[in-house]
Amino acid sequence: MPRTKRHVLAPSGLGGAAGGGLSRPGRPRGDLIWAHAADPDAVPALIQLAVRLRAARPDVSILLTLPSGEPSPDALPAYVLTAPIPEDSRAQSQAFLAHWQPDLCIWHTGHLRPTLLTALARRDVPMILVDAVDHAFEEPRFRWSKRADKSALGGFQAVFARTANAARKLSRLGVDPEILDVTGPLQEAGPALMCNEDERQDMAEGLAGRPIWTAAYVQDKEIPLVIEAHRIAMRAAHRLMLILVPADPTQGPAIADRLRDEGFRIADWALGDFPQDTTQILLADSLDDMGLWYRLAPISFLGSSLISGRGGCDPFEPATLGSAILYGPNVSRHMGAYARLSRVGAARVVRDAATLGAMVTRLGAPDQAAAMAQSAWDVATSGAEVTDRVLDLVQDMLDMRGGMDANA
Repeated sequence: MPRTKRHVLAPSGLGGAAGGGLSRPGRPRGDLIWAHAADPDAVPALIQLAVRLRAARPDVSILLTLPSGEPSPDALPAYVLTAPIPEDSRAQSQAFLAHWQPDLCIWHTGHLRPTLLTALARRDVPMILVDAVDHAFEEPRFRWSKRADKSALGGFQAVFARTANAARKLSRLGVDPEILDVTGPLQEAGPALMCNEDERQDMAEGLAGRPIWTAAYVQDKEIPLVIEAHRIAMRAAHRLMLILVPADPTQGPAIADRLRDEGFRIADWALGDFPQDTTQILLADSLDDMGLWYRLAPISFLGSSLISGRGGCDPFEPATLGSAILYGPNVSRHMGAYARLSRVGAARVVRDAATLGAMVTRLGAPDQAAAMAQSAWDVATSGAEVTDRVLDLVQDMLDMRGGMDANA
């Protein structure tokens, strides 16, 4: 079945920050939400909140701060700025707040900065504490820390605790029960990637009965490992098809030549090829159809992870679409997300071609892949309700603050 030739897109999602950096740019116009990730693992959830907030209020910008020494996240939207968190001194706090003049603060996890937060409260800036965990309020070496936390906590208008233990600790620190709620974690995953439903249906019908796996965002040095893993897995399932998505789509023609030289029967998606019954590898050398590949393949290997220096890619892309996840050991940019998925059996680490091929073979059993995929979906979608609540509260607070400013 012929297809229309596709334009090859440049790589995205794996490069440098857009709007990031640790410098102090000028304050943008409009409302500015300051979101602090006291735990760097909170960044994906806060970025997802920022994306949804921006969709609801196009004039909103977000300032993201992280603990001192933490690198700025990659590939941020232009409306998400980053800055270092100031030292918790009066002079630095005042300078930070005078420059940014935030309209609302979302503080994630805990590990409070009492001087900074007290200064913010004196400016009558609404403050929300989300995903509070009990260990983020433990400073046993300093007797004054509890008094400082109590003072800082007094500035929050709403406090969402991840667990009942965290809520009890916050209650002992003086948080008013009227503003304290146990909600669980914020949702880390973004909305499910879209795809062309007609193409998905045609592909699903044409490939019915064939086992399929996807290798996504594969770096050039990883391609031989993925190809060898595919050879290994094909020994147990000779009709197995690999959907190969290079991290750099511009390398598609060279990769196609390499695959043909190695004797593979391939289809090149960018050239309009549609996989046939004998196709062994579908070369998907564009990045605009990831939602299609994750829907078709019950098993997804996430590349940029078998070699060092790339830091992996976002595992919630396939997780939100119910795909079992395999990944290499080098996922420093998304360590928290992979750890969460691994704890519930939704993701498994592989270290070379042999272990990748063996795991693809093992997950060829439908019940194995389905169990992992269900766990991945559960993790990816958990926290959606609390994210909705925080989003509604932020909008209410901004509306109220805008009304007060208009009446001033």
